[in-house]
Amino acid sequence: MLRLVNMETMDALHFFLPHLTGVKVCPLGQGNINDTWRVDLPNEQKRVLQRLHPGVFHDPAAVMANIRHVTEHLQRMGPSPPLVFYRLLTNPDGRDLYLDPAGHCWRLLTYIDNTRTLQTLQHERQAREIGFLLGSFHLLTVEIDIEALTDPLPDLHITPRYLEQYDVCCRTSRSTTRWETFCHDSIDQLRATASILERTKHELTQRVIHGDPKTSNVLFAMETDQAISLIDFDTVKPGLLLHDLGDCLRSCCNRIGEACRQPTATAFDADFFQALLTGYMQVAGHLLVSADRALLVESVKVISFELGLRFFIDHLNGNRYFKVDRDGQNLDRALVQFHLNQSINDQQKDLEQRFRRLCQAVDQDLRSDFDL
Repeated sequence: MLRLVNMETMDALHFFLPHLTGVKVCPLGQGNINDTWRVDLPNEQKRVLQRLHPGVFHDPAAVMANIRHVTEHLQRMGPSPPLVFYRLLTNPDGRDLYLDPAGHCWRLLTYIDNTRTLQTLQHERQAREIGFLLGSFHLLTVEIDIEALTDPLPDLHITPRYLEQYDVCCRTSRSTTRWETFCHDSIDQLRATASILERTKHELTQRVIHGDPKTSNVLFAMETDQAISLIDFDTVKPGLLLHDLGDCLRSCCNRIGEACRQPTATAFDADFFQALLTGYMQVAGHLLVSADRALLVESVKVISFELGLRFFIDHLNGNRYFKVDRDGQNLDRALVQFHLNQSINDQQKDLEQRFRRLCQAVDQDLRSDFDL
């Protein structure tokens, strides 16, 4: 795992802060893709230094252009406290992107202090807070012209594309273990669901999406369960609101998390589902059209299937995309998603009823406001 403070890291830091001495640099976070460090300055301020994964983001300039556009827009919107979003920082020449001799992209960000990240949620209040935060992000970015953004990862959330990659991969790789066989069988059973969102996307709401609003990309206040920021904007892009909601729900409602060593214990928490959507609908429920509402639960299943596919493909290909700390980690991650998908399917009627009641409450509140 390339997270050590080496000359490459220090050269990037010197690009942004050429005149500073006495800085301290330490690894930050547990991301699956990029390398991240916290930079402690002599004046007790902090910064975040990041290197984009060279094998994932093939057009770092496009990634940075998207981030620049969205973060500057959020800054102009002036979100109400406690909400706050990071900003890109520049070197003395006004440049916010450093390409090292190997072609790797580096950037420096503001550090949001007195915050913490969670790998799994413990309380319904935390789920409700994440829903409110995601809804606030969608509402704050609603005026951004999606044509102004590029798509840095064109296949992201296009589930049939991952299914095509899997089929190609399987021409040279098949199961050798019980759990690999389980994954192959799960994919065969779920194959027909891959195109649900793609088939109906012309009826669904397309906006700016975060692209990866999982639990660990939310910053909570250090001493409370208040969610105050979304981080990791590498995947901001035009997309379906259901892409974000499906991804957020499949992550936050998995109480044992994606790092579980016992994937068969994975279950989808219906109470967290209801709490998260309560927070979201409170601020952004009016953004969802009837087609969005009809497919919301299906979207969680689709995204869990998609992520299971991605983890399993990476396992079969030798772990080239997602970072791993041990053999079999991406296989375990895939198993978690396939078991989560089954848990959602088992509870689908109950989940849809819960969401229907939330929608009715939101619609009633809107009618009341209109009557006033």
